[in-house]
Amino acid sequence: METARKRRGKASQVAVAAAALLPLSLTACGGADPAGAESKNTLTIQDYYDESHDPIYQACAKSLGVGIDINHVPGPGLIPKVLQQSSSRTLPDVLMLDNPDGQQIAASGALAPLSDYGVSAEGLVPSVVKAGTYEGKLYGLAPAVNTLVIFYNKDLFAAAGITAPPKTWDELRATAKKLTAQGRYGFAMSNINTYEGTWQFLPFMWTNGGSEKDITTPETAQALQFLVDLQNDGSISKSSVIWSQDDVIDQFIAGKAAMVVNGPWQLPALEEQQNVNWASFAIPARLASQSPVAPLGGEIFTVPRTGDRTKMAKAGQFVKCLSSPAGQLQSAEVRQNIPANPEVAEKFGASSQTIMPFVGAVRNARSRTELLGPEWPKAATKIYNAVQIALTGLATPAEALRQAQGE
Repeated sequence: METARKRRGKASQVAVAAAALLPLSLTACGGADPAGAESKNTLTIQDYYDESHDPIYQACAKSLGVGIDINHVPGPGLIPKVLQQSSSRTLPDVLMLDNPDGQQIAASGALAPLSDYGVSAEGLVPSVVKAGTYEGKLYGLAPAVNTLVIFYNKDLFAAAGITAPPKTWDELRATAKKLTAQGRYGFAMSNINTYEGTWQFLPFMWTNGGSEKDITTPETAQALQFLVDLQNDGSISKSSVIWSQDDVIDQFIAGKAAMVVNGPWQLPALEEQQNVNWASFAIPARLASQSPVAPLGGEIFTVPRTGDRTKMAKAGQFVKCLSSPAGQLQSAEVRQNIPANPEVAEKFGASSQTIMPFVGAVRNARSRTELLGPEWPKAATKIYNAVQIALTGLATPAEALRQAQGE
């Protein structure tokens, strides 16, 4: 899950638009057979990236001896375009999807199982495998992924006499109160009424044992109460209900927030700031005995059923190339993401203290579609609605969750 504003080639806020499309009426269909030998040996690739990712595609194309035709689509327009392509039988040979959308598209019958082409997810973190799997079959692979941690201002910590990042909710709350001052909030996160708000709430909900199957449990209520407490302390701005993740990082860069929840796609923007001395740490659990669980972000690459078996086989090998250790490293460097293979990720993170917290978080990350599959967007909507109801004071956290669950 990345932010609405592009940062050095970052995708737009695709999950908000793409995951909102619940039952997708895609059909497995045969594509028009292009004329000419050159077209026969050219794969069409469709994503919502920009040209910064093209060299990775070109490297795999060269290794496989195929040509490529790349189509970059603005994030919110990707799924509508896929729907149109399905009806007109013009699906691309290789299709990139935001990982929560993969199961919806696979359920429609529009994708081919990668096992048909000898492609497996061996060695990848379990959440990556689950994100690309539907009804026991692997349909997509993510070369590199992302998740959430907390960025903090080291100078503000030192000035407040704080020697180490907090490890529990109580410590986080106390630290946030200590760092809150005139014109500055101790803590900031996006609680906006979109899937972005749900994405940011999930580490607190999941780590505490909450589940999207039933959001009315005491564990989820505790997580939401924690956010309400931070807001009541004055440590979180009441404007967090309208802030995107980009708005939050802007608050941090401007010195108006001492700690913020965000992802690795913000690293380029932070590295450009000469006046901000920052670092990162894992989002704390309520209790020290709990293991932090964050949501898995990132994109999967799939092979649509175009009807051209020869090109589908080549597309399968192309996806395999993208997900190779070399492809993972290239993607991680370009996207500021984390390689999907833990061993590759460890090597990638060893060169940067700011990357290592993400490596650990990805290892324990959870796929958003793991429990509900294509039904995930319905639960995501209930979650962000509950957060909005509680933070705007319309109901207690427990009642807000009950109201949202009943929608």
